[in-house]
Amino acid sequence: MTESAHPSGENAYAAAGVSIEAADKAIDLMKVWVEKARRPEMIGGLGGFAGLFDATALKSYERPLLATSTDGVGTKVAIAQAMDVHDSIGFDLVGMVVDDLVVCGAEPLFMTDYIATGRVVPERIAAIVKGIAEACVEAGCALVGGETAEHPGLLAPDEYDVAGATTGVVEADKLLGPGRVRPGDAVIMMEASGLHSNGYSLVRHVLLGSADRGGAGWALDRHVPELGRTLGEELLEPTRIYAKACLALADQELAHAMAHVTGGGLAANLERVMPEELTATVERGTWNPQPVFDLVRRVGNVSQPDLEATLNCGVGMVSLAAPEAVGRTLEVLEGFGIRAWVAGEVTLAPAGGDRAGKVVLEGQHPDW
Repeated sequence: MTESAHPSGENAYAAAGVSIEAADKAIDLMKVWVEKARRPEMIGGLGGFAGLFDATALKSYERPLLATSTDGVGTKVAIAQAMDVHDSIGFDLVGMVVDDLVVCGAEPLFMTDYIATGRVVPERIAAIVKGIAEACVEAGCALVGGETAEHPGLLAPDEYDVAGATTGVVEADKLLGPGRVRPGDAVIMMEASGLHSNGYSLVRHVLLGSADRGGAGWALDRHVPELGRTLGEELLEPTRIYAKACLALADQELAHAMAHVTGGGLAANLERVMPEELTATVERGTWNPQPVFDLVRRVGNVSQPDLEATLNCGVGMVSLAAPEAVGRTLEVLEGFGIRAWVAGEVTLAPAGGDRAGKVVLEGQHPDW
């Protein structure tokens, strides 16, 4: 059977909606940014079937444990697409995967990304990768490769989604976690830059959803006095990356455990590093969440328990530390430009109660 040409002169794949030429142009545009996110251990560059990383450095470890984390950005990509701003979403992706990894004390070594889109627009793909690469530099890890997939018919031409995975290493006897937590440990909060990358389905429903579906129907270009900028600018605020600061705490043995506050909120994520026999009490009165959290609460009439179970409420990372380590911990975090404060304490759970392994939020935020 002979092969017939497409009437328009396009090849069959292009006629189906996939452009190899656009993908090649995107690779050329992103190369400069990937080069900036190298580490000395990275072997080769873009174009191989696999990213290569020299593991010789692991020989200096007594018992190296490899750690890995994978995640995406969720529906925050809808905000980036609506605003046609694509060079910051990479910080959200790197923050989600790298800061999940560092809480156990692991150093992030390298990362890969995956971008699925309805149509490859080279400049847009390059902007996304630019953000990922810049965030990798901030986190101290290499961007060793990735994949861009064109999915016409599955995604609209201007739609895309991003995901990534990272690998790191920690010395076995320096592993942080519940086994190190002790009664009397201080609960140290690290301020979030904003919403970060969780709970956007709720936020979009409350602030952007139509009135007939219970939303406020606000536009992204609406200036919101409480925020001091447009709603879209607030919702697109990049996730803060805590990796280097957290590793500094781990290296100086200032932390017993750390918790990255993502989906599920503060209490649920902190409980992931709490031993069963202990409890942590957190005083809400020690901080005021950024105005966007109160805005969602008031405009959507969202109960505080629902809000705290969905959003980070102004706290992106938590460290549990011995009382004598508090002063130095706050100094280290200040040196990284991170506002931090003591918000509570770890104690023995009352016998026969329901607080074993739990985190209890008490009091109220000053301005709420």
